Amino acid sequence: MSKTSRIPGFYNLSIEERLKKIAEYAELNENEIKLLQKEGNLDFKTADLMIENVIGTMAYPFAVAVNFLINNRDYIVPMVIEETSVVAAASNAAKVMRRDGGIKATTTGPVMIGQIQLVDVKDPWYTRMLILEHKDEILQLANEQDPILVKLGGGAKDIEVRVIDTPKGQMVITHLIVDVRDAMGANAVNTMSEKVAPLIERITGGRVYLRIITNLAEKRLVRAWVKVYKEDIGGEEVVDGIVTAWAFAAGDPYRAATHNKGIMNGVIAVALATAQDHRALEAGAHAYAARTGRYLPLSIWEKDKDGNLVGSLEMPMAVGLVGGATKVHPLAKIALKILGVKTASELSEVMGAVGLAQNFAALRALATEGIQKGHMRLHARNIAVMAGATGSLIEKVAEIMVRDNKIRYDYARELVEKLSKEGEADKN
Repeated sequence: MSKTSRIPGFYNLSIEERLKKIAEYAELNENEIKLLQKEGNLDFKTADLMIENVIGTMAYPFAVAVNFLINNRDYIVPMVIEETSVVAAASNAAKVMRRDGGIKATTTGPVMIGQIQLVDVKDPWYTRMLILEHKDEILQLANEQDPILVKLGGGAKDIEVRVIDTPKGQMVITHLIVDVRDAMGANAVNTMSEKVAPLIERITGGRVYLRIITNLAEKRLVRAWVKVYKEDIGGEEVVDGIVTAWAFAAGDPYRAATHNKGIMNGVIAVALATAQDHRALEAGAHAYAARTGRYLPLSIWEKDKDGNLVGSLEMPMAVGLVGGATKVHPLAKIALKILGVKTASELSEVMGAVGLAQNFAALRALATEGIQKGHMRLHARNIAVMAGATGSLIEKVAEIMVRDNKIRYDYARELVEKLSKEGEADKN
């Protein structure tokens, strides 16, 4: 029997029941199951190896989004996030995106860019030509730094040279184009960039300052697209509402910032679960959104000739399966096992698809009931707990707050005290 990510009523199950289903789906062993059940699942020794000055660890909720069908393949997607309703929204969006093989996604390949900054040259455009003349020598030296990467089919493939204007005058910037295969690539690219810097100085007579990767990974893009049938989301009026909401973002950078934040809700939740460099992903996404000189949405939503909703997304996605915390953090390894991806490119396709689904969910909510209704319904439970509710009282307090449209801490405290007294009276 083939595996499916379509698990109706998954959210209604207990934590134990959910874990049992995921363990069966991903074929988790007993130790992996125990690790997921352990409240503090990053031991101090491992944490101390990961970063400096460790004094403890901090846990976030580890959840899974179900229903995802991407490139005709089912995925259960691990997500780590503190924000209420994100996982539910992703799962619900994925459910209406399963037709026609689900969300489609491709990548342009695992290519990253290292920048070598050259200054103190009188003839920058001629200097640019000198560097390009020595391209083969530069690439050979770069590839000598990582023979294993080259053996795997990666390595430095090309160079590009730009002359830029800065407050300190013109600078000549060499881009080292590196195929990093299944790594995020920062270490390999930085090492290569540092090694070729003295060679560029000898060729040009200039001085190199920075030698470092750029997080504007414009050569490592993910593209995702999907058709959502109008009858699956409430009709053509809803389609029009979503397209109108997108158009607002396309015309206004203030709206576009929040629009893109919704995309990153999904992307970063998967990045955290799989121990990716989420700061690099954020920086790359927002820089790419502003690459034209104007900040724009990373996605586009349109209505096709039949009145259905069609959406597409394009953004940098620099992720890896080897190196870094991905192979160190025990939960990240389990997350990747649940996800079942085999390459970094496949992981980026999943993350792009999740970002597109998350964006759709937010726009649909905005265009129909408003973002707050569903979000606050779930948030009410958190407020109830903060106010001191326990056990069955949590749901009772949350339900009353939603009914009365008063989801506030002071009202929750009032309800907790009132319902607790009533409960005591009933016992007597």
